[in-house]
Amino acid sequence: MRNSQPAPGIVGPFAGLDVPWLLRMRAETRRNHPFLIWAPFDAPARIWAYGEFHDRVGALAAGLAARGIKPGEYVLIHLDNCIEAMLAWFACVELGAIAVTTNTRSAPAEMEYFAGHCGAVAAITQPAYAGMVSAHCRNLRWIAVISHDAGASPAQGSSPGRGDSFEALFADSADRPRRSTDPCAPCSVQYTSGTTSRPKAVLWTHANALWGAKINAAHQDLHQGDVHQTYLPLFHTNALAYSMLASLWVGGTCVIQPRFSASRFWSVALEHGCTWTSTIPFCMKALLELEIPNNHKFRLWGSAINDPPPFAAFGIKIIGWWGMTETITHGIVGEVDQPNIPMSIGRAAPEYAIRVTDDDGSATRVGDTGNLLIKGIPGLSLFQEYLHNEKATRESFDEHGYFITGDRVTLLDDGFIKFGDRAKDMLKVGGENVAASEIEQVIAVLPGVREAAVVGKKHPMLDEVPVVFIIPAAGVEGAPRDLHDTVMAACRGALADFKVPREIRFVDDMPRSTLEKVAKAELRKMLG
Repeated sequence: MRNSQPAPGIVGPFAGLDVPWLLRMRAETRRNHPFLIWAPFDAPARIWAYGEFHDRVGALAAGLAARGIKPGEYVLIHLDNCIEAMLAWFACVELGAIAVTTNTRSAPAEMEYFAGHCGAVAAITQPAYAGMVSAHCRNLRWIAVISHDAGASPAQGSSPGRGDSFEALFADSADRPRRSTDPCAPCSVQYTSGTTSRPKAVLWTHANALWGAKINAAHQDLHQGDVHQTYLPLFHTNALAYSMLASLWVGGTCVIQPRFSASRFWSVALEHGCTWTSTIPFCMKALLELEIPNNHKFRLWGSAINDPPPFAAFGIKIIGWWGMTETITHGIVGEVDQPNIPMSIGRAAPEYAIRVTDDDGSATRVGDTGNLLIKGIPGLSLFQEYLHNEKATRESFDEHGYFITGDRVTLLDDGFIKFGDRAKDMLKVGGENVAASEIEQVIAVLPGVREAAVVGKKHPMLDEVPVVFIIPAAGVEGAPRDLHDTVMAACRGALADFKVPREIRFVDDMPRSTLEKVAKAELRKMLG
């Protein structure tokens, strides 16, 4: 682990503080104010006030300690959006364990990798995933299973595996564990697809989480009267930090839905007086097909781009932003109180240094597209490290200490920035980052496949979807049906559903660039 301790005499913005302090402080100052409102699809909403939530977190932290979880150990939280996901996250963090939030669309092979890579000792999951977690995360000491699947009753015949009841974990909140406060201590891990074949584990410190809470709230102009509607997955930085932690920082309210539902969006927004939401184009496209109520309370939405003209019909200011799991908050963000250039992602956030360079390292000129780099403080405004991967951590920074994002942006007038294109091998599928090389690795080893290359094909709802070009091995004639079926079966078994190719194209050869690399830009042109 990289040393994140400040130099002698330097006082950091969160000196003496950690995440349990933030929740405890809000429980004392806003005890009866709604913190989280759980809004399942088929049952009435349940309000959790700050005080009640804090007490319940303490009871779970005490129970985890009684079950043998120690500070510094890793606990998988494999849950769709639900109140238990938040109780588990805060309880682990209070105990000093490291909360590892994993994508619930992950394939069994991915879960096996996550559990083994971080050395998880226990898992908290739900009925739909319990059997898979039990079968593929074999070194866990125990598994706890909540009573429902994102608010729905478990499916008939769903196997609980070797799981215990989540409710049985709770003990007396008076016994909640005490430990010394250290903002530099590890807090949580999120696995994020990189441009390598294996997802990387992004490690946050407590200071990182507090940074996300404070700076996201500032960028979004959040206040204690705001109600943040949250339906993006809480295992990702967006909902976890942009929505939930930012609401906690200001003492506001966060309404949690199991997932996005166009048909339920406006009714929930009206019922709870929602004023803010973090959204993605997929969701906004779906909402355009419905009648927009004129009595909603929304004042701002946050999304990938500033004021996209197709969504002007909502009559709500939409601020753009750019961020990564590694940056915790937005490194580039739109203006709340000033006009933005439509379709831009905003200006450089004042908390970071942003560089945009050509491939030779020289500064990119206005109007041109270059490589995006960002500089912050590891363990504070940037992630602490890639867990158990010192080489990847080291290679993700340039010689000047800037984090190499792999994204490309276009410089506009007045400091505004527009997203240009993604790193060559990174796809964006319905809000999920997908590394093409991860898909290629699964396919390339299959009998009958000589070479495979994955590119993104534009999609009207999901932004893009993966398409694989395959050169069959010698002796395999044409585009045999069984090879197609073999490839699809292998992908479904090893990859999350959003990573599975939507189309397979068999070709005799691939366009090449220097050093015989596949010219993926040419493949994209072939998709039309």
